[in-house]
Amino acid sequence: MSAIQIRPVVAADLSCLMGLDHSITSEYVWQLELRRDSGQLTATFRDVRLPRPISLAYPKNPFSLADEWMHKAMVFAAVSENEPVGYLGLTENPASAAWVTDLVVAANWRRRGVASALLTAAHEWSPARGHRKVFLEMQSKNHPAIRLAQKHGYEFCGYNDHYYQSQDVALFFARALK
Repeated sequence: MSAIQIRPVVAADLSCLMGLDHSITSEYVWQLELRRDSGQLTATFRDVRLPRPISLAYPKNPFSLADEWMHKAMVFAAVSENEPVGYLGLTENPASAAWVTDLVVAANWRRRGVASALLTAAHEWSPARGHRKVFLEMQSKNHPAIRLAQKHGYEFCGYNDHYYQSQDVALFFARALK
């Protein structure tokens, strides 16, 4: 495997990054169950194995990256032999937190540490900007991203039903930084 370098995205990277396969395949989903009992509302999530793997489209338009990348606080590219193989976009909010809004890795580079390297770059960048937490958002059907978040010490901290244009549920995970 070629070494991966993480660096800020430059304009020349955009066409390659937008052309990456942004879809994922998942064999599990986090299923939301809402229960009302005696005036109480309880929301629970559970891992559910699907009868067959599903292909999940990216919840955003990948071509919007060309318009948005200059407005993000940071966009990191994962590069191998001068070829971008993934990216991570970050925004900032006034509550001293950074939000990972995009995390995409080329299909043939998945499960090879690229997403972990991008997250590590975000974890190193964030405290220098005064952030005490990093948040991740993902679709409830994106089991690989859920597992990645858990692997890196993120904890589930909320959800928003019908969050994406596709009406999918968004899950939110957070990690406190040192």
